[in-house]
Amino acid sequence: MDGTIVDTEPIWQRSQVDLTNRYGAEWTEEDGLSLVGSGLERSGELLRAKGVDMEVEEIIEWMTDYVMGHLRAGELPWRPGARELIEELHARGIPTALVTMSRRKMALVTAEALGERGFRVVVAGDDVDRPKPFPDPYLSAAAQLGVEPTACVAIEDSATGVASAVASGAVTVAVEHIVPLSEIAGGDVHLTTLSGVDVDRLVELTAPALAARAAESGGPVPDPAHAADTEGVTR
Repeated sequence: MDGTIVDTEPIWQRSQVDLTNRYGAEWTEEDGLSLVGSGLERSGELLRAKGVDMEVEEIIEWMTDYVMGHLRAGELPWRPGARELIEELHARGIPTALVTMSRRKMALVTAEALGERGFRVVVAGDDVDRPKPFPDPYLSAAAQLGVEPTACVAIEDSATGVASAVASGAVTVAVEHIVPLSEIAGGDVHLTTLSGVDVDRLVELTAPALAARAAESGGPVPDPAHAADTEGVTR
């Protein structure tokens, strides 16, 4: 969600700066970038270690409320091409899941903005025991969609998220945003933007990897001519 669908990463980073300023704690841009794509528990632990005198759960709630307040105060900052792709996937009958390490109450702000044209399933950070980079969030999403993870396409913008999706077996599209992804290990497709990436283009890009996954598992090879045979799992 954050950085792939809506551009909330700058708001998260402002929340970290504001909170550390309140406690006179030292916080650098590198600290903020190191948390992109991570579970909120890790953010809370690092902020506490830096000198924020709050419990980890209190830090998480404070940051989540901060970001939600900014989102509700204005229009959601959609990333280029993301909303259009999600809505077209829905229109073509391809089920999607939102897989994010944000808390569920915040994930629902984005999900509800899409209404009926959005996600069939939402998996948030407080829905799983092990966050990204563990595969659990994507495995949960695939299970709730009723498909094999290897029949899914995951779209991610962080090294942590890519690692989670790859570990689940999903075909992974890395879309670079705030942090560079050109040198990460893993990922089947690397893009600089989702702008102009419609369903047909997404199928074209991912069909070879989906076919390879199917061949490895002994399952049917997806037909790129039938986009609805390709299941989409989007972060």
